[in-house]
Amino acid sequence: MNFKFSRQHAAILVLCSVAAAAKADDAPNPTLVSQVAKQVEQDLGISVWGYMRGGFYGAAKGEPHGQYQLGGDLQHYRLGNEGNTYIEIGIGKKFDLGNGVKWGAYYMPTVNDGHLGTAQLYADVTGLGIAPGATFWGGQRYHRVQDIHMIDNFLVQDGDNYGAGVDGIALGGGATLNLAVHSSDSFANNASNPNNAKRVNFQLRDLPVNPGGKLSIDGGVVHGNFAIGSGGGTLGLLHNQSDFLVKGVTNSLFAQVSTGHADLNGEFYALDSNGVAQSGARRWRLVDSLNWQVGAFGGQSVLGYEVTKPTQGSEVKDTSIGGRISYGVAQYIKLLGEAAYTSRAIAGQDTQHLNKEVIAVALSPNTDYWTRPEFRIYAQHSNWNDAAAAANSSTFGLNGRTNAMSYGVQMEAWW
Repeated sequence: MNFKFSRQHAAILVLCSVAAAAKADDAPNPTLVSQVAKQVEQDLGISVWGYMRGGFYGAAKGEPHGQYQLGGDLQHYRLGNEGNTYIEIGIGKKFDLGNGVKWGAYYMPTVNDGHLGTAQLYADVTGLGIAPGATFWGGQRYHRVQDIHMIDNFLVQDGDNYGAGVDGIALGGGATLNLAVHSSDSFANNASNPNNAKRVNFQLRDLPVNPGGKLSIDGGVVHGNFAIGSGGGTLGLLHNQSDFLVKGVTNSLFAQVSTGHADLNGEFYALDSNGVAQSGARRWRLVDSLNWQVGAFGGQSVLGYEVTKPTQGSEVKDTSIGGRISYGVAQYIKLLGEAAYTSRAIAGQDTQHLNKEVIAVALSPNTDYWTRPEFRIYAQHSNWNDAAAAANSSTFGLNGRTNAMSYGVQMEAWW
């Protein structure tokens, strides 16, 4: 498809000009949310943490204002592509029982475009004499190791269901071991999942294997009642290398395999709450991600390849290549750019391709890539081929459309 300068592209330049003229006095308060959270903890002994995003989202008539992706775990490039309002607020309190023993209770409600849910509700206890450094927990919780933020995905985790376990078993050299068991029930399915699945997981974290490098190993075993496919297992390796090639750059390499109804990230895969299980599968992926902050220049990149071979149906191969950069141009002001190429090859079908480009101007307390809160003015252009349009004919490919422009103003924060 040939590139043509249009009113939409002119709008991008206008956005840049407007934001570049913004004054430092218009920047958001850099510490307000964290100050409130610290004050609540100090006064009441209650910890408050969370994440939110929201704003104004727009697109031409009939075009979605986000969610331009082909599918799979590696293809949701989130800058300018989320198009929704979401918040999660964690609330917790620790109680001191004496002799070094403490227990805590934690609750996290969520609101996603007006729909209320519960992400976490659990309790834990620490300081027991049999394992002074370990934490024993039970309930529903995030049990996360590492994500790639720009694609909104935790590639290593095993939470989000009813479960129990022990974290932080010291192994020496800074390495720790987490052990957990989970059922397929959760607040989301009201303990009604017909698969009656169970899962046992381990997370061996931060083994020092080379100067500046740490290795984590995670795995799990799944069994249950499945109409299609079977129980299975998963095994993953994660190597984090600090100062990769140059100072200030971190490299993360993920290598993961799974079978049946075990997911690559450590959770369940393809369980259905309506009475029939989807196909179990053999899956594997290899992902490399760079993170850096060198002076005013920061960013993150992703290079990933994932293969899914279901028990029934066609093999799927997903490719994902993309990156986001930030550059500080003035106090409180940074420019953001994100570009991504993704493809999906389904056996016996034409390969789908999708390209996405975003530019934005952001206001934040400083100009580092990871600084939040971040107030963004953005414009996104996406284009895709006919195969992608046909496969997504009810969403962004409606009526054979092969390109779209979206824009908006978004606030993202965590504390």
